[in-house]
Amino acid sequence: MSTRQKSCRQCGTCCRKGGPSLHHQDIDLLRQGGIGYRQLVTIRAGEFVYSPVSGAVEAAAGELVKINGRAGEWTCLFLEENRSACGIYDRRPLECRLLKCWDPEELLAVAGRDTIRRADIIPAGDPFLELIAHQQRECPADAVATATAGWRSEPANEKCRDLLADLVRRDLALRNHAVVDLGLPAEIELFVFGRPLFKQLAGFGVGIREVHGRIEFLWP
Repeated sequence: MSTRQKSCRQCGTCCRKGGPSLHHQDIDLLRQGGIGYRQLVTIRAGEFVYSPVSGAVEAAAGELVKINGRAGEWTCLFLEENRSACGIYDRRPLECRLLKCWDPEELLAVAGRDTIRRADIIPAGDPFLELIAHQQRECPADAVATATAGWRSEPANEKCRDLLADLVRRDLALRNHAVVDLGLPAEIELFVFGRPLFKQLAGFGVGIREVHGRIEFLWP
């Protein structure tokens, strides 16, 4: 990037690297309705996720709530591709306001700090909180992080494979129960539960398929 650049060129590159994480300074944006649960995705602590700051896949140090990508891609869903512009520019979150591709210091100063969790924006007593607690019991974030890290460091580790397979099945069963039996709107599943574990593993080359009603794993 040329050091002469002093303003946004509206190329859309930053937006294609992923939606921003939300901070406590962004809560008013949520309350005003410009951004809703349907536009959000949760990153659970320990989940391996792409960092637009480092440009690498890293384990999240804590829970993050982010603006979701579009059609399974990293690109922020509010990016209007036809003109490489933000569809909520006047109501964009803190990280977007601070982001300057030619001078990242302001963004780096807030990255990972004072970020919000689901519990910060879901009202007390809301049934979503019980679903989140149930997920933590059935598919604990620390178990997912440990099993994923163990399998990545030793791909042939059968113990980690078995644990990950069990966690994937529990994760899918919980989501199905919430949507089919409890009426959770499918559009907010990614906010309430985060990304499905099998999709996280797909980023490491693990495939799954259903054979005669059973899930089979295709380990790389």
